[in-house]
Amino acid sequence: MSEATQTEAPRKLPGSLDANRRLDRWLRINIDGTVTIFPGKIEIGQGILTALVQMVAEELDIAPERVRLAPASTAYSPNEGITSGSRSIQEGGIAMRYAAAEARELLLERAAARLGVSLEQLNVADGTVNARSGGSVTYWELTSDDLLRREATADIPPKAAAQHAVVGTSFRRVDLPAKVTGIPTYVHDMELPGMLHGRIVRPPSRRARLKDVPADEVKAMPGVVAVVRDGSFLGVVAEREEQALRAQRRLARVSQWDESPSLPESSDPRYLLKMSSEDEVISEKADAGAAACETHRIEAEYSRGLMAHAALGPSCAVASCEDGGFSVWTHSQGIFPLRTDLAKVLGVDEARITVTHVEGSGCYGHNAADDVALDAVLLARAVPGQPVRVQWMREDEFGWEPYGSGMVVRMSGAVDDAGRIVNWSHELWSHGHSTRPGPKNGANLLAAWHLAQPVKAPTPGNPPLPGGGSHRNAIPLYDFPNQRITNHLIREAPLRTSSLRGLGAHANVLAIESFMDELAHAAGADPIEFRLRHLKDGRARAVIEAVAQKAAWRTREKGDGTRGRGVGFARYKNLACYVAVIVEIEAGHELQVKRAWAAIDAGQAINPDGIINQTEGGIIQTVSWTLKEQVKFDRHRVQTLTWDDYPILTFPEAPEIDVVLINRPDDPPLGAGEGAQGPTAGAIGNAIYNALGVRLRDMPFTRERLIAAMAA
Repeated sequence: MSEATQTEAPRKLPGSLDANRRLDRWLRINIDGTVTIFPGKIEIGQGILTALVQMVAEELDIAPERVRLAPASTAYSPNEGITSGSRSIQEGGIAMRYAAAEARELLLERAAARLGVSLEQLNVADGTVNARSGGSVTYWELTSDDLLRREATADIPPKAAAQHAVVGTSFRRVDLPAKVTGIPTYVHDMELPGMLHGRIVRPPSRRARLKDVPADEVKAMPGVVAVVRDGSFLGVVAEREEQALRAQRRLARVSQWDESPSLPESSDPRYLLKMSSEDEVISEKADAGAAACETHRIEAEYSRGLMAHAALGPSCAVASCEDGGFSVWTHSQGIFPLRTDLAKVLGVDEARITVTHVEGSGCYGHNAADDVALDAVLLARAVPGQPVRVQWMREDEFGWEPYGSGMVVRMSGAVDDAGRIVNWSHELWSHGHSTRPGPKNGANLLAAWHLAQPVKAPTPGNPPLPGGGSHRNAIPLYDFPNQRITNHLIREAPLRTSSLRGLGAHANVLAIESFMDELAHAAGADPIEFRLRHLKDGRARAVIEAVAQKAAWRTREKGDGTRGRGVGFARYKNLACYVAVIVEIEAGHELQVKRAWAAIDAGQAINPDGIINQTEGGIIQTVSWTLKEQVKFDRHRVQTLTWDDYPILTFPEAPEIDVVLINRPDDPPLGAGEGAQGPTAGAIGNAIYNALGVRLRDMPFTRERLIAAMAA
């Protein structure tokens, strides 16, 4: 064998199969007539596990009811990194599809040998392999422990779309029955033998340092098992939850801290403009001839404030310490990266830590699930042999979770006499949008920074393009002869920021789509037609045309002074799903989105109803973001600590929604979970202008801001 052959890299396999090449890492054929699958992606409300069940059932030719789901765990699951970015189908789903197709082929090879026929003579019906000449055998009779104990090859192509019977149908969600019938499914509901309860005392402000803790009176309180202090990390462990809560409150009252102001003077995100930034031109095109033809130029500035994830249930985790090893149950979106950071903080080998996913109350983005896991581990280390459950309080969640960064976006552009955009400029200022666990240096866990021997916080940053972070969707899909897109990344963050559903796409698409309408108005053009004249991508044009038809859009339609409609469009990350949204707003005592129409193209639809659900949910969440949500602070601390401080959309305020799904079964599936955020925000801003003739550019679009705009 030549040296070149010896060093040749293995062939790249599809999706997450490339990094997790053993078939038995993905699925197991059981003798009891079931199939167990081992996803590395986790369920956070997006319905992904249902789609995976459908894909495996399809490839194996079995009923979906036979598929069992193993919870994701570092003990046995494939390492698929983080469940984020609408990548679960492209990464985990494709891997599972190829693994199942290869498992089917291996089973058929055994069946052919058992029945004495060729592979071509076999067909499968719900796990029973039948030969045309007679005779049958089941998967459950053919399986053995060594069947899938081998490397995947990805040589067996999955079924063509024309052969699908399960994929492409609206299948019931596998995770919902337990939730709606009250069966305990969340980490908050866990009860382990001998389990204790913990609470954490957070510093009163970001730079506060713990001076003194007169802990004796707390240790004497009923049920208290331990008071744990390590530097400025302070917590209590008790026999019962209410005892832990009382002890935590007493501990907070008696603790003494050194404080200093560390936050900007105002919650207005324009503080970003005064901070040091790393500047990068991420897209540039130049056509001097076209630029010379501009006849009308406009400029505008848009912003959003800091935003919370606002999960309805505060973050929770359970941990135990046994013989120097740790077991952790968490609703983290990345169990393997979390294990990496836990190992750094604890100073133990990763193999000594097992992290298992248990569903939380739902969160799209990096909230406090990882932080509370470390809290639980640190308290469990103080009481070895007894598991400790830690749940954050609402004040902890709002006050200390990583936020979605505030952003400022400045736009300028010009049209020519023909009503075409000839110049386009987009500048954005933002903190980083990725401080999840798992970086090479440091640890992205809150308590790690408060310890007597802290593990430093890594420098915040962005995921790279094309997905991007603050610059996600800043490069327009529209075709302009001249454009310049500049990202001003501010790494220093007075308050921790990280991934919130859609990352920078929410603010960037709001700015792009609002500015498209402003330029359409300058050109005297209908907003729908104006977008179409600047789009070459046929699939982009199709979703805009579909939503316009569904909403019965009228060319150059006008609002009536109270109601109006607007449109927004984007292709998420410029490489995932295409989404167009039209909303109708009503300006009464408060601004309200009454109706929304959407069209989405996510390529092949595994579960059509699941994609529609995600689009509906994305629209509802974005209405709340755009009209209501902002975290506020003063020089010392966050002021937004309760639901009274942070109102969200209520059930009566939710719009009526109608979604058109453009299914393309012969195209690859595209991520769908985060596609509606930007287009919905843009559509709301445009609908307000259509209804009232005033342009709101600073989110949230509150009643106060509307009154100020109308009075200007």
